[in-house]
Amino acid sequence: MNAAKIGENAGAIWAALQGGALTTKALKKATKLKEAELNLALGWLAREDKISFEENEADTLVALQ
Repeated sequence: MNAAKIGENAGAIWAALQGGALTTKALKKATKLKEAELNLALGWLAREDKISFEENEADTLVALQ
């Protein structure tokens, strides 16, 4: 996967999070990304300090900064 595709997927995650925080499971469903694609794009956004994470017992909640 190239950087352009990862950036495109990060944009899809960004758009999905505009409505509020989502779990990684809900993000995967909303964006229709495969797990590897989701994780790469989340890493991209985290590296740019655009998102925050809150872990709980069942899943990880992701929100825009």
